Amino acid sequence: MSKLKNIIKQLSTKDYTAIYDSLINSNAEKSAYLLKFMREKQLSDTRIMEELEVNNNAYYTLRSRLNQKIEEYLLQEMESPRTSLIKKVATVHDIIFTKKRAIAIASLKKLEKELIDYDLSNELTIIYKTLKKLLINSPEDHFAYSQLYNRHVAYMLALDKAEDMLGNYFKKYGEYFLTGSESDKIGLELMQSEMNNIANLYQSHRLFVFQSFVNIFHELKVLKVARPEMETTFEAIQTIFDQYYLDATYYHLILVLDYLKIEYFKLTDSTSRLNKGIDDISESLPMFVSNYSLYTFSPAILLAKQKYYLSERTEKMMYGESKELFEDYEINKHNLPEYVVYMNYRVSGCFFAEKYDEAAKFLNNLLNETSLKKYPNTFLEVKLFLALQYVMLKDHDLFNQLVNSIQRQIRLLGKDECAHAILIIKICKTALNDTKKGKKTKLSLLVDKLNLVLPQYYSPFNYINLNESFIDKLVEV
Repeated sequence: MSKLKNIIKQLSTKDYTAIYDSLINSNAEKSAYLLKFMREKQLSDTRIMEELEVNNNAYYTLRSRLNQKIEEYLLQEMESPRTSLIKKVATVHDIIFTKKRAIAIASLKKLEKELIDYDLSNELTIIYKTLKKLLINSPEDHFAYSQLYNRHVAYMLALDKAEDMLGNYFKKYGEYFLTGSESDKIGLELMQSEMNNIANLYQSHRLFVFQSFVNIFHELKVLKVARPEMETTFEAIQTIFDQYYLDATYYHLILVLDYLKIEYFKLTDSTSRLNKGIDDISESLPMFVSNYSLYTFSPAILLAKQKYYLSERTEKMMYGESKELFEDYEINKHNLPEYVVYMNYRVSGCFFAEKYDEAAKFLNNLLNETSLKKYPNTFLEVKLFLALQYVMLKDHDLFNQLVNSIQRQIRLLGKDECAHAILIIKICKTALNDTKKGKKTKLSLLVDKLNLVLPQYYSPFNYINLNESFIDKLVEV
């Protein structure tokens, strides 16, 4: 059962009714009926599609939008008591001037407890600051709250620094993803070390979560190591999320935890858990990619999803599903790694669906709208993928023009650094050769060699199956 079905079945009657009525009133009848079918009937996805009279792509979009609607409703419900509490903190000066001293102190202490329960750290500093002032004539209490205030301000500064470090780490990883540079890798190690130093200053669940996000990601994606102890850390993070379920940040960071588990399952060959994890997060793909880059390298989920299509041999579905899912996606061209991975995802979907002309347009847009010169390896990879599209289109002129540019870049980078690029050019030229005799044999030998020398840094050729089917496509060119 998908994550969406689980959530729907766990909704209270009040919440379910409110969401259903909201969908009906906003003329989203199909989403309302989907909610009803998942809640009240034991139907398979195929049967639900028949009932709603929608195809697979439209059903995928409906699920995604319904999931978003439910999340928005639950978040709004969750925010209500928090908002009320924050408003109370805003009235502390009124409490001081209008209430008797004993009542004011009691009210502030009650607020302190509630703020701790809701983990509203910023507001706690206001309470401590106010209490130390009120207790200025009680030396012991004044000192105690002064200490609490000072420690909490220091903690808040450390927390801010850790959150900045979290975002900067994943920004740096984006550069490493595109370059594979050893200097970028060293930079990541230094930032990981600094994050650990900050987190170790305080016993803080929030610092523990941020620290864990960096450490787990670093081991999985930079060191390519998956330790069994990570599952214990996953459980510890989930326990924190469950305990502070009213925390708005934690509510959203559950998706980061789900994503890290996917990367862990990939390395541990836990196929069933991997497939379930990808299925659960698929409904939130566009939002996760665009809104979570400060807490993880979110575009990587698209690469995991693409690998999932290939392993399930459903890659031809990728084109239609991605077109529907990313219909309203807001592309952030300033975040270059995100933009490159997103375009790779869309182009790959076109390639699998044999829509080579559309794939070429995507890649030309990427080359025209961004400056990839800072990332020469990625610049080369995009042009190589574009060359493959021209081959599939049998466009000799555009291919030859592009190959001249590619070969100049290979000379600049050095042939030893571009062994795979040289092989890809040979494969493309062999495919365009009109001579059919011995063509498949030559292509098979070249593709086998290519599989052995694909780069460790980003390359779209790492995310397509260079197999018998791929060779057969080239033979037919």
